[in-house]
Amino acid sequence: MGTPRPLEVWLLLLLLLLTPLASGGENITSQPVSKKFTEEPRNVCLGLINKGHYGPFYLENTAQCFRTCEQLSNESCNLGNLQRYWLDYENYLVEQSLENAMNLSFLKALVKNVSTNISEDLHFSLTPSQILGQAPEDKNKFPDRVRLPRSLFASLQGSRSEVRLAVSVLDIGSGNLFKGHRLSRENNGSVLNNRLVGLSLGRMHVTGLREPLEITFSHQRQPPNMTLTCVFWDVAKGTTGDWSSEGCSTELGAEGTVCRCDHLTFFALLLRPTLDKATVQALTKISQAGCGASMVFLAFTIILYTVLRLSQKRFESEDAPKIHVALCVSLFLLNLTFFINLGHSSKESLATCWAQGALFHYILLCVFTWMGLESFHLYLLVIRVYNTYFGHYFLKLSLVGWGLPALMVIGTGTANSYGLYTIQDQEGRTTLELCWFSKKIALYIVVHGYFLVTYLFSAVALGLVVWKIFTLSSATAGKEKRQKWKGVLTLLGLSSLVGMTWGLAILTPLGLSTIYIFALFNSLQGVFIFCWFIMLYFPIQSTVASSGMAQAEQTHTVSHE
Repeated sequence: MGTPRPLEVWLLLLLLLLTPLASGGENITSQPVSKKFTEEPRNVCLGLINKGHYGPFYLENTAQCFRTCEQLSNESCNLGNLQRYWLDYENYLVEQSLENAMNLSFLKALVKNVSTNISEDLHFSLTPSQILGQAPEDKNKFPDRVRLPRSLFASLQGSRSEVRLAVSVLDIGSGNLFKGHRLSRENNGSVLNNRLVGLSLGRMHVTGLREPLEITFSHQRQPPNMTLTCVFWDVAKGTTGDWSSEGCSTELGAEGTVCRCDHLTFFALLLRPTLDKATVQALTKISQAGCGASMVFLAFTIILYTVLRLSQKRFESEDAPKIHVALCVSLFLLNLTFFINLGHSSKESLATCWAQGALFHYILLCVFTWMGLESFHLYLLVIRVYNTYFGHYFLKLSLVGWGLPALMVIGTGTANSYGLYTIQDQEGRTTLELCWFSKKIALYIVVHGYFLVTYLFSAVALGLVVWKIFTLSSATAGKEKRQKWKGVLTLLGLSSLVGMTWGLAILTPLGLSTIYIFALFNSLQGVFIFCWFIMLYFPIQSTVASSGMAQAEQTHTVSHE
């Protein structure tokens, strides 16, 4: 959600790529699909067939496009026509509709004749599960509400004695309708709860109110790295319209946000990830320094393994150091592509950016996969122990470690999911640009989802290994204190191998301090692995190398190639 988170830093970068966004959105309620829609989905979602028709059948028929039009490149959808359909529906409610209320799963609407000589402000309840209605001024009873000042209607007294007012709440689902260019640039941005509030006097344009109207949106407490902004749909922006905050102010609260605007139209609350420029620069410097150090130590690890393999024949048949080095190679390449991606120029072609995004995604998946394979190897080494012979074991692991990510990248690339990824601050200024994902759904599935699967597997495997190590340590009489220290150091070493520091990405919504810790520890993973490798395989035996886990790694061979 977002889930950040969201999903989708090790720098700030991978933080935002892995943190799922917690938008609190609700999915549109399923409606029976009409025969007409199933036969002609292309024409319906082009906004042509139902144009000008607003009966319940046509409304439900067109609402199916909220789910259908989830891809910006979907040729069967015309976002401009569909958005215009729902904007025109507001005018229809005021000028032609004979009904005073509409109650559909995705749409609640109320139409009311209002005297321009009223003596009090008007208040309406916006509870999405109920039919909209006028309500008394009771802030505690109606957490979602709208207040229209009496001065709004008084300003119209010279032209008419009564006006017809339409108030509506539209659930647009999680697709691309009413997303606009502003949210298209932000993979983790969304309309809060996917809900729009419409206020209309028909074709009468009301702007520049002396006393602004108020809309209160209730919501749960948001993570500190997310920002809420009151916006309205501006049809004059771009070719199909876009969100704008001009003329609106935002008053943030713990459990609700009050939007004050000086005009009538469609309103919403945008939820977006935000990192100010100073924070982005600080995280970038931390990550660049950490990644640079990691690259140096990872290179040392690879060189050390090469020297030991040439000087000691046993390294030719042992699988554990080979797996460690494969992980080192993938991490080295990830750090390298990270530096290349940070140097992205806006002048680069779309094809170049697409290739950079695909390469970065491939190597990131390789890192996740090799960390999972480290966990699998540890499980065989410490827990299963017996019957662990596999012919061509490391070759098979290599096919999984380098081949599975390639298949996933090919599938993702076929769906044209790579492109420019932009991170902006609260004022909408770009703070970071890189080549990554252009489609949020693909990011959640092939990055967030894959990471969670491999991370949970690694966490379970590491938990079993740690339990085994500490069980053996406590069984050793007279050496309890010493064994505990060795067990703790072993745990730290194994945690770096299986990527436990990546789990900090799940905690980043807790605050900015967690983001800094994540950036620091994750960028130094290569340093930790180098220290572990030295303690295990350097000819001078260290204290940790005498522990049960280290001895197992040095002497046990799972297979012969």
